[in-house]
Amino acid sequence: MSDANGAVVGIDHVQIAVPVDGEEAARAFYVETIGFNEIPRPVTGAGRSILWVAAGDQQVHFRPDPEFRPGQFAHPGFLVGDIVALVDRLQAAGYAVSTEQSVGPGRFHVRDPFGNRLEFIEVRA
Repeated sequence: MSDANGAVVGIDHVQIAVPVDGEEAARAFYVETIGFNEIPRPVTGAGRSILWVAAGDQQVHFRPDPEFRPGQFAHPGFLVGDIVALVDRLQAAGYAVSTEQSVGPGRFHVRDPFGNRLEFIEVRA
């Protein structure tokens, strides 16, 4: 994708901070529970990130932060095809799903195992 005017044309990835010892919990939540696809990390980035996942052409990278504090309000918004199925998986795994601060129907928030806020938005046909 290119734009002759230098405008931003998309998002390649989002990076989410996690605790230093968070690799297994991140993988369990984001890959096994949410359903992202784990992808290989480049060798040149070895030691910086602990997990890369993808949904379509977009990626999420996880980087350990020795001074980790969960994001209270800042959050990525992920698109999902079957929101009810995802809510069921999250609740079955013990995660609290909230629509309290959602701006409309077909959206919810959840906190990952580290307390980071995430939003999921149903794609409507």
